[in-house]
Amino acid sequence: MNSVVNDPASAGRPVVGICARTAPVTLQGSDMVVSLALQTHVAYLAAAGCTPLLLPLLPGVERLVDRLDGLLVPGGPDLDPELYGADPHPVTRVMSPDADRAELTLVRTALEARLPVLAICRGMQLLNVLHGGSLHQHLPDVTGHDGHRPGTPDFTLGRHRLKLEPGSRIAGVLDEDEPETACHHHQAVDRLGAGLTATGWAQDGTVEVVEVTGHPFAIGVQWEAGQTADKRLHEALARAAGAPEIG
Repeated sequence: MNSVVNDPASAGRPVVGICARTAPVTLQGSDMVVSLALQTHVAYLAAAGCTPLLLPLLPGVERLVDRLDGLLVPGGPDLDPELYGADPHPVTRVMSPDADRAELTLVRTALEARLPVLAICRGMQLLNVLHGGSLHQHLPDVTGHDGHRPGTPDFTLGRHRLKLEPGSRIAGVLDEDEPETACHHHQAVDRLGAGLTATGWAQDGTVEVVEVTGHPFAIGVQWEAGQTADKRLHEALARAAGAPEIG
């Protein structure tokens, strides 16, 4: 275990990094930009026996990998299409090319160190691009529907039944025949990256799960894990990072 923690209450708990996202907020009447993580990611990992650590996507962040026991790469804005040799679609909205590259380097370093990695939504897309894959920049152009990101005035999760590859790691984590996902994405895997295996699909053929071939635990899921009460993926990441089994 790589954890070095001074807080006695956290001693021995594996440290799981969470890639930060930035967002504009208004606090006490002042406009500002903050680095943040979805609180459910923090809460689910803490409840599973881990110490979550927010990782700002700055150059050199990969040097923190030797202090981590696992990594969670959450959802967020679209990746820079230049990373996979494409021109931007009119509806593509990128986060920051510099942050994209810092996150790619961080994830590459974590995988090389054999850290457990859970990549969610944008995180799964980044995992694919890291391995030389490409993305559909606007999924409705491919599927003919907006079921993966419903076009409603309010934030609405799409619901899809999955087909899972028998014997895959994700099948073992979810342990049900056709789990239902809650998703909100308009991009998806196009060309699968080398060294990845697709192990889950929506009914329309959209790739919903990828796993890094030969890695002990590196899973990308396209749905919004953390936006529902389902904690199975966070608990699986925690176990892979060295947390004790939850009784």
